[in-house]
Amino acid sequence: MSAPRPLTITGGQLVLPGKPPVPGSLRCEGGLIRAVGGAIAGPDDLVIDAKGALIVPGLVDLGVFAIDKPAFHFGGITRAALMPDQGVVLDKPSSVRFAAQSGKPDLWVHPLAAATRDLAGSEIAELALMRDAGAKAVATGRRWIGDSGTMHRLLSYAAMLGLVVITHAEDAGLTGGAVATAGEMATRLGLPSAPAEAEALAIARDLALAELTGARIHFRQVTTTKGLALVRAAKARGIKVTAGVTPAHFMLSDTAIGDFRTFTRLSPPLRSEADRQAVLAGLSDGTIDVISSGHDPRGPEDKRLPFADAEPGMAGAETLLPLTLGLVRDGVIDLPRAFELLAANPAALLGVKAGRIEEGLEADVALIDPAKPWVVDSDMMAATAGNTPFDKQGVEGRVLALFKGGMLIAD
Repeated sequence: MSAPRPLTITGGQLVLPGKPPVPGSLRCEGGLIRAVGGAIAGPDDLVIDAKGALIVPGLVDLGVFAIDKPAFHFGGITRAALMPDQGVVLDKPSSVRFAAQSGKPDLWVHPLAAATRDLAGSEIAELALMRDAGAKAVATGRRWIGDSGTMHRLLSYAAMLGLVVITHAEDAGLTGGAVATAGEMATRLGLPSAPAEAEALAIARDLALAELTGARIHFRQVTTTKGLALVRAAKARGIKVTAGVTPAHFMLSDTAIGDFRTFTRLSPPLRSEADRQAVLAGLSDGTIDVISSGHDPRGPEDKRLPFADAEPGMAGAETLLPLTLGLVRDGVIDLPRAFELLAANPAALLGVKAGRIEEGLEADVALIDPAKPWVVDSDMMAATAGNTPFDKQGVEGRVLALFKGGMLIAD
């Protein structure tokens, strides 16, 4: 493929790390950002007038369960870290290598290597070979590794290889077949439930092992008051820990499951309102480092079932940006912080040179109108399935144009 034509974007508002938006221009050449601020177009450049739109980094979605390019492009996502829970588990170099090539040229897929063979939680997978094949991190998948000896070996090995371990934080001994968080709502609905403490127990064990081994650990979703307190305290002690969340857990509480709508059947399940408020506080004070979509499109065969029998998951790629911008409008975070959570921090965890509007980084760029209103409609989504818990909700914020490596991605 020939190199993309040099690109200059003018007339926009640059969203730079740690700074309020500033008027300016951007020039990209050879797939990289070459000038930021007063960039001057070359004679052969493709020049695009942003007409006042925000110029932001392409989003880096940390931990998706399916590669769904139309949905990712709609949502401004230029890189997606693919969870190992696939039809063919990403536990071998060949499957990792194949996944890493699956989205190019207009989407970079960063496979996450399965922590254990077949994600069974017992035998450590070939991490070094998968790293060499393109894996950017290690993940336990949808499940927690209950055997402490296995988790200790995993963290020790990953630390030696320089790989972050991305883990699911729910003690399976407590959760069992639960589909809801124990409390008034689960009791009223008669749903199998587990205490929210299942998350804190898992986090406490894994933090102790991460401290022991010196490994980097990322909790893909931290959704409870006690879990966030543990992460906050661990950061203060210098443990190499980061935490993520999806919009469902800062937008919704367990009251959303009241009509048994299976689009709200998630893993971890929706929590109490007090926990939701704790998540908002964690976003505000820096305890939470990443907002990801958790994109997991599920069709009627998985969702048109009784609540307790439905599979967990939501189609989240298209709503990731506008729901996060809602936090900005509500004063929970500011705009630069939003793009740290959506792009810079996940890029840093994966070790890729992207996620910020900065000279020398890859030219993954989006133009967005943060105030453009639209209504989420599960029947009209670009995703392969429309299982969104935000169906028919009004939101603000749309991608106007998206560039991967300085190349315009067609609608």
